[in-house]
Amino acid sequence: MLGILDSTLVFFLPLGIDAVVIFLAASNPSRAWLYAALAATGGVVGSAITYWVGRKIGEHGLSRFVSASRLASIRARLRRHGAFTVAALALVPPPFPFTPFVLMAGALHFSRFRLFPLLGLARFARFAVEVALAVHYGDALTEWMASDTFRVAVGAFVIVAMAGTISSIVWVVRRSHRA
Repeated sequence: MLGILDSTLVFFLPLGIDAVVIFLAASNPSRAWLYAALAATGGVVGSAITYWVGRKIGEHGLSRFVSASRLASIRARLRRHGAFTVAALALVPPPFPFTPFVLMAGALHFSRFRLFPLLGLARFARFAVEVALAVHYGDALTEWMASDTFRVAVGAFVIVAMAGTISSIVWVVRRSHRA
């Protein structure tokens, strides 16, 4: 579920899915690859929702959600390299703004049959590297995650994530009603 939300327009939790995958893999190494597969699958499903929104609003409707300068930059990049650009960006962990590229891919009617398999492979590759590192450094990670410092940091991160999600929702609602 977190993987799905992570790839949508309104949910704000930078590194959230990555942190959960790393924590679960370090805590339970025998299921590490399952966590990578589930996170990648969730990311693709969330991206499909974002793609569908982009397809529905079209290229003209994107101006409500993405600034004109960013829109021109994304459009140029996507027209040159297409689905490979979006898939390559799926490898980059947050805070890189991946969602606008998926939204634009939908608005430009990129081939779903090319985009989503590439996106799934890229997401799985990203999470596979994370779980491999988490399994390798598992003991040290679980010790660190049990510390008070880590718990305070997670609490602060959750507060920031909630504030970011609320502001994202308000932003999307305002932009969708803009004339």
